[in-house]
Amino acid sequence: MVDYDGRLHQVYAQGRALPADSLDTWMQTAAGFAPVTRPLTVLDLGCGIGRFTPSLAETFGGPVYGVEPSAGMRQQAIEHASHPDVTYLEGSAEAIPLPDESCDLVWLFLTIHHWSDPLQGFREVNRVLRPGGTVVLRTQFGDRMPDLYWYRYFPSARQVDATMYLPFDEVQALAARAGLIAEKEPRWVDAPEVRTHRATYERLKLRAFSTFEHLAEDELDRGFAEFERDATADPEREVPAFPAGVLLLRRPSS
Repeated sequence: MVDYDGRLHQVYAQGRALPADSLDTWMQTAAGFAPVTRPLTVLDLGCGIGRFTPSLAETFGGPVYGVEPSAGMRQQAIEHASHPDVTYLEGSAEAIPLPDESCDLVWLFLTIHHWSDPLQGFREVNRVLRPGGTVVLRTQFGDRMPDLYWYRYFPSARQVDATMYLPFDEVQALAARAGLIAEKEPRWVDAPEVRTHRATYERLKLRAFSTFEHLAEDELDRGFAEFERDATADPEREVPAFPAGVLLLRRPSS
């Protein structure tokens, strides 16, 4: 498990900042998947520092609950991502501090690979959803990993990520066991995030991605030294983007 109460909560905002057009794309994606009625009550489960939480409130017009187990991340959200319709709560996927059938939409953005018990997490998500409610699950799948540009600098990172994320069929099966209906295939979202070689290096050197927590220090030192050298030699070269995997889940209406 990754300790977000250590170093990570201090660098996460800078290392994982979202461009405004990328955030807009994600909110449009969420709106397209959600029930059409408004306002909606939303759960941002594993909200971290609240990167999406205020925007979810603006998009859906109802109360949003940001649930986050890390005290450090949650405090960052309270201080820097406040909103009149947002409440940040201590909790986890396995123990969501909300009543039964209290939410219309659950937003899960790169969080299920941190759950200690994915089946229990999905059961809790099903419990707090109203009948007919929707889950927007943004994740990677261990058997469908993208070929990230920066893997070339950290040879172990590809396998670390493939091991960290569950295969697609297993995610589907766990959701079904919890009573949720999953789409047969993931959808792929092109969220705009054009970055130059230098900007990508400056972002990644903060090590705000959980992958880096699982790599040896000597591999990190070598990789970042090589990455910096290449970024200095060709700073304006654009780093290729990759589509983001999203799986839509629903609680049956009856």
